[in-house]
Amino acid sequence: MNLKLRCVKQVLNHHQTVEAVSELNGCHHTTLHDWIRFYEKYGKKALLPRKNKVYSLPFKIKVLEAIEEDSLSFSQACLKFNIPTKSVIMNWQKTYKKSGIKGLNNKSRGKPKSMQFKRAKKKSSKPLTREEELLIGK
Repeated sequence: MNLKLRCVKQVLNHHQTVEAVSELNGCHHTTLHDWIRFYEKYGKKALLPRKNKVYSLPFKIKVLEAIEEDSLSFSQACLKFNIPTKSVIMNWQKTYKKSGIKGLNNKSRGKPKSMQFKRAKKKSSKPLTREEELLIGK
């Protein structure tokens, strides 16, 4: 059983306090509260490790608008939209304030593809034949 599920079960099934369980397991009590809320709403799968998810621009806008219109906290928005951490939304909000909607577009990640280029042929001391000259367009 993973740490998150074990902590949640200690609170929900064994009636231990959030503070005691968080101190015993070395996690912050607000983090444990978040795990409990996600578990209650989405079940065990909400506590499984997640791969970095790429969110669409319309989804990001929907989340930010919901925060504004419904006066949601970051924690409430995370729970409502199944976003694992508040920092994801906080970064969107910061980027939106700085760069607007354009800033929320997904940027390409990873190593950029190299430019297409023709490799230079090694120079030979021998002069080119007529056929070779025609091939390379001299």
